[in-house]
Formats: sequence, structure tokens, C-alpha cells
Amino acid sequence: MINVSENNKFNFRYLKYRSLQDMFKIILSSAQSALGISSLLYSLNYKNQNLIFIYNSSIGSSLIHYSILNEKPLTKFIQLNKQSGEYKYIDDVGNESHSIYIPILELENATLEFPLN
Repeated sequence: MINVSENNKFNFRYLKYRSLQDMFKIILSSAQSALGISSLLYSLNYKNQNLIFIYNSSIGSSLIHYSILNEKPLTKFIQLNKQSGEYKYIDDVGNESHSIYIPILELENATLEFPLN
């Protein structure tokens, strides 16, 4: 399930996912598009909560897909299976042809204002 919030100050729209697997479907659909767009995955400790998010921008607005994690990711990549949608945390990029390797970029700070409950 997705929870949608909006921050009008910067025209951001936030989509909060209950599970990472649902959020990663955005990456899978982007990777399979004609443009072959790959999303970046950001990790941030925000108000003492571990967030992981994807930032997508288009003309006139920006969309942020995010989920709250119990723990900060300790690895540098996520291996996402293109066929099953299953994922796992890994330290190095592999060579499995059925997978997408997504770097986890750890942010120290951001100007984003996530709508946390």
C-alpha cells in the first residue's frame, strides 16, 4: 500500500511504501522502459528513522518513493532479480544476468522534508 503526501514548498510528492519489494517495482518498471532509465537508491537517517528512497523528477514536479527501514543498510548494493522482484543486500556487484545491481548512496544530510507520522 502507498501513502501519498505533498510538500507544496518545493512541489515534491511523496509516496510511502509499506515494503521495499513494492518500492523496487518502480525500479524494475523503469529499467524495462524504452528509455532504460535506472533509478538511484538513497539511504538517510531522518529524524532518527532509517529511510531508503528513490527520487524521480519530471517537468513541474518531483516524486519521492520511500520506505522506513528497521535498520540502516550495511551493504553498498541491492541485487534485484528482474524476473521475480526478489532482492538481497550485497557488498559487490555481481554478474547475474537476471539481476539489476543498485547502489545504495548514503546521504549525510538533505533538504527534503519527509512526511513522517
